[in-house]
Amino acid sequence: MRRLPDAPLPPRDGLSPARMRMPAEGSWATIRDHLVERIPKLPTERLDEMLAEGRIVGQDGPIRPDTPFRGGEFIWFHRDLPDEVAVPFEIGVVHADDRLVVVDKPHFLATIPRGRHVRETALVRLRRDLGLPELSPAHRLDRVTAGLLMFVVRREHRGAYQTLFRDRKVRKTYQAVARHDPGLALPAVVRSRIVKERGTVTAQEVPGEPNAETRIELIEHGHGLGRYRLIPETGRTHQLRVHMSRLGVPILGDRFYPAVVESTLDDFTRPLQLLAQTLEFTDPLTGTPRRFESRLTLRSCDEHTLSEFSFL
Repeated sequence: MRRLPDAPLPPRDGLSPARMRMPAEGSWATIRDHLVERIPKLPTERLDEMLAEGRIVGQDGPIRPDTPFRGGEFIWFHRDLPDEVAVPFEIGVVHADDRLVVVDKPHFLATIPRGRHVRETALVRLRRDLGLPELSPAHRLDRVTAGLLMFVVRREHRGAYQTLFRDRKVRKTYQAVARHDPGLALPAVVRSRIVKERGTVTAQEVPGEPNAETRIELIEHGHGLGRYRLIPETGRTHQLRVHMSRLGVPILGDRFYPAVVESTLDDFTRPLQLLAQTLEFTDPLTGTPRRFESRLTLRSCDEHTLSEFSFL
């Protein structure tokens, strides 16, 4: 397999430059002509400014307005970034070595750049703050979920650790706080078929062969609330939230289940009371057992009141 060329531009604010390959054939006289057609959302005036500033480069240096189109060549550039609301919580480093960085991701911080979240993501912050430009996530957590998130330091090790999560060879436990239902028989194993369609914010349980399984245990209860241990056997999108809602005890702070509640990106109140607590696996490179535990804690049942989460 042919190796892609290295980017001639350094990362900026923890973000690698965008890479674009020219079509193998085309009738464009210049690369500029092709980009005008290929990126219609980029105003032509802004494209010309980027070319004049030398911000779009090829393997031989900056692309000029009159640089001829050559099929199959790569170009790189840094995108203009949207304004973002700063997430006012720090990332805690739980473990770091020459292969792995394990952190406690706070609530409201996305794992990777996507949509309206770019700089304010765990990946970009850590690349910048730790000076690790090749850092990449071995798995992901929802933006609203806090707790353990594991990153791979070097490019050549990514596949080995990402495959662990893909093949379900990582044992994970979570904690959650939700309403206590004395009539709910626990521990229990919940199985269902969960589907999330592209473009929709919530997942749905549908008829069919189960593809999601979660063991749910009650750790403690008081003041009408319970602290639960959640042990997923699978990793479907929003699985834990869907299964807790199915049992009639949606997680406190859940703005999606059982019903969507609108909120703004600068609303950091009432975080989802869900914490990724432990990760355990056999290291694929050394064969040694690894176990990590979050340093974060959810508030105890007697510190919560249902009125704090009145949108439920």
